[in-house]
Amino acid sequence: MLERFLQFDKQVLIFLNGLGTETWDSFWLFATKQFNWTPLFLLILFVLFRHLGWKRGLFLLFFTALLIAFTDQFTNLIRIVFKRLRPVNDPTVVEYLRIQIRPKNYSFTSGHATTSTAVAIFLIRVLKPYVKYIVYFLVFPLVFSYSRLYLGVHYLTDVVAGACIGITIAQVAFYIHRALEARFFSGTNA
Repeated sequence: MLERFLQFDKQVLIFLNGLGTETWDSFWLFATKQFNWTPLFLLILFVLFRHLGWKRGLFLLFFTALLIAFTDQFTNLIRIVFKRLRPVNDPTVVEYLRIQIRPKNYSFTSGHATTSTAVAIFLIRVLKPYVKYIVYFLVFPLVFSYSRLYLGVHYLTDVVAGACIGITIAQVAFYIHRALEARFFSGTNA
């Protein structure tokens, strides 16, 4: 049963990766790099400081940095436990893929999916009372995560599991942040 599921996972990746074309390769190579999303991150920074003020904005920024660090390390721990080869390094799949990049670390789960989903969901939860269209921030983890499938460096289960873990971490982080913010900023106009 598990073997059949893993075979299906490989077939889905081969299909999705096979949809790629040279025309779109440069876009997805651009989309997969965190640094290239800097304008979006700067916009989010502007929004959070504008609506939360400097003290609460800095607190949220610090908390988000901790969230990113935790999510990244948690993903690394999962990878060490599962040791799943990336598709581009898996001899049973690699010959069927369009290869653009070849990371060496393990595949399960996708750090791109886990971290970007965690950050997006967390910031949406925090900023929703202030920013009507903040839900569109979900485009970031969707595009960022799909880039990993397009480039053949993750299986669909890596991305989906990463997103699910990211959502869970974001929910927990939201409640912790809310409790800490209430404790530190109650009764202030920060």
